[in-house]
Amino acid sequence: MSELNKTITDKKTGKNICADVPKVSVIIPAYNISDYIVETLDSVLAQTYKNYEIIVVNDGSEDSEKLESALEPYFDYIIYAKQKNGGASQARNTAILLAHGELLAFLDGDDVWFPEYLAESINFLEETNAEMVYCNAELFGEKLFAGRTFMQDAPSIGEVNTLALISSECNVITSGTIIKKDLIERFGNFDLELPRTQDFDLWFRLAKNGVKIAYQTKILLKYRVRPNNLSGTSVDRCRRNIRALEIIDGKYELTAKEKAVWKNQMLLCEAELELECGKLCLVQGDFSDAQTHFTKANKFFRKPKLSLINGLMRFSPKLTLQLFRKIRPSEFSFISPDKP
Repeated sequence: MSELNKTITDKKTGKNICADVPKVSVIIPAYNISDYIVETLDSVLAQTYKNYEIIVVNDGSEDSEKLESALEPYFDYIIYAKQKNGGASQARNTAILLAHGELLAFLDGDDVWFPEYLAESINFLEETNAEMVYCNAELFGEKLFAGRTFMQDAPSIGEVNTLALISSECNVITSGTIIKKDLIERFGNFDLELPRTQDFDLWFRLAKNGVKIAYQTKILLKYRVRPNNLSGTSVDRCRRNIRALEIIDGKYELTAKEKAVWKNQMLLCEAELELECGKLCLVQGDFSDAQTHFTKANKFFRKPKLSLINGLMRFSPKLTLQLFRKIRPSEFSFISPDKP
């Protein structure tokens, strides 16, 4: 780590940073992730590519004392800032203001990069002449997703543009994203009014302004999946997807083609919400409401399996629940985390 051992004092923070201006600024927002931050930082320090700085922003964490205790061995290697809780947008924007690199690499405080992440991503950025790149990730942390990748459940297919983002044909994972800093300065930071969909809004805004975004198919990081992180429960995820669509429709002037894709995607997202609400009601024993939600969902999906479930629920709702518990036990933590 010779590059990191050459240090100077940052005038904004009073912390030591690389004497040579780093090419990459690693942006890590920290909120209630003290149990994971060491593994995350170790994965950055283990990068084969060394010309970077690390910026950790404590976003008013409830576990600040524990977080700072975990960070103490790393203070010579990071720029550390602390602020009142303002959400992920504010934390990332604060880090961007402190950043010295021409490239910004976003990393959530509970995710883990593989050692070659920065090297591979920067090479791909340069080889494709792109302005922003993102990669695939291995999922970990929950049995439900063991052995799966991010793109198996949220794939990226074809050119990354506004239509692909609206339709979810392309899905950007924030912890696998590297972007040229001047694009943020040109087109704006993360929107402070958006607590949960600020990343999607930014990617869409960049694509809307013609930024060249490229997808790196390699698996270069591990994305931690847990019900109480920003991803939330299955119902939370569906509601967040609907909210993301509502936001871009309200903020941006969509073309006729974008609007058509938007309408189709909204119908899908609303049907997915009905499906997940049905599962939640089933788990909670609200069998009548579960049937109502499944019926509404199947008006869109038209799947024999859903019709079969509804028929079985009319015959024996408790048996339906027992079968669901037996067949999909690991899914329960994402439907209703408080249910065993």
